Amino acid sequence: MREISIDLAAIRSNYLALKELCAPAKVMAVVKANAYGHGMVEVASALEQAGVDALGVADFAEATALRTAGIKTRIMCWLLGEDVDYQAAAELGIELGISTFEQLEQVRAGTRIHIKIDTGLGRNGFSPLDWEKLFDRLSGNPDLHGLFSHLSNTSEQGDLLQREQFEKALALAESKGVRFIERHLAATAGAISYPDFRYDMVRCGIGVYGLNPFEDRELPLQLVPAMRVTAQLINVKRVPAGQGVSYGYRYRTAASSYLGLVPFGYGEGMPRVSEHHKVLISGKLYPVVGRVAMDQFVVDLGEDQLPIGSEVVIFGSAQNGEPTAEALGASAGSINYEVVTRIGGRANRVYLDR
Repeated sequence: MREISIDLAAIRSNYLALKELCAPAKVMAVVKANAYGHGMVEVASALEQAGVDALGVADFAEATALRTAGIKTRIMCWLLGEDVDYQAAAELGIELGISTFEQLEQVRAGTRIHIKIDTGLGRNGFSPLDWEKLFDRLSGNPDLHGLFSHLSNTSEQGDLLQREQFEKALALAESKGVRFIERHLAATAGAISYPDFRYDMVRCGIGVYGLNPFEDRELPLQLVPAMRVTAQLINVKRVPAGQGVSYGYRYRTAASSYLGLVPFGYGEGMPRVSEHHKVLISGKLYPVVGRVAMDQFVVDLGEDQLPIGSEVVIFGSAQNGEPTAEALGASAGSINYEVVTRIGGRANRVYLDR
């Protein structure tokens, strides 16, 4: 009745395409937030088969879950709360992204650490006001491995300014005898847009899943969306003109038509405020109408009396003529990142590996 299919072969193919593009830089595949809704352990296992350079997650719990599942590839996490077991990190070989002096104090010997600096995003990382003190403190640290930051993706000018800041930090560190083995600044968007932002490694998340990080332009390389979300028509009925649809009657039929009921709602991650999204049924696009409910949404089929049980493609691959995660996100004033990460609920998950 509801299904989310994940193409693991597509994920491996996307990763290898990004690796070829960014060579000789390494490519860390980011699998945080349950691999952007695609299944963290399943995706990490598939990427490990492809010889992934490293895996990135947000927090320590995600990193330990991967180790518990048997993942042996390098793993790095960078949102460190009070729950971090620094001794376990050392024993499990989990690399840590360090953003505060307090975290630096707690790191155990033998832990590979990456220092995060704030080059303009204003989130995690050491402020430029602390760089002098930071690099004085790091001098002679044998476990020091990487320096990294994150772009705001505000504009090309803003990105270039952040790269200038990153270079300033590197120069200051070197002046104090601090050198880094791995420098990484770019995520998918930056890695694709700026070859000179790739340094020693890039961190690719959304691109690994075949999705476009840009809201204003097409991808310059071919990636394959790995997630396809479908449901079935479970009710089709003829209604008169002026029929109100769903809560608040945000939509009324302009003429007598058929309405189709799809058992996929915001309980499964379908945005409640989605408007003007179109789903694919029997090779034709139909509009989602009225307010999306917890368990269901309605499609205006016009004069088409489609059979109950017909497949409804909520999103998939544009190459196959299907609606996309980008289109669903746009219909709700959001982005593809949020759409795929929220998808789930009662939908059945199927993993394909061609």
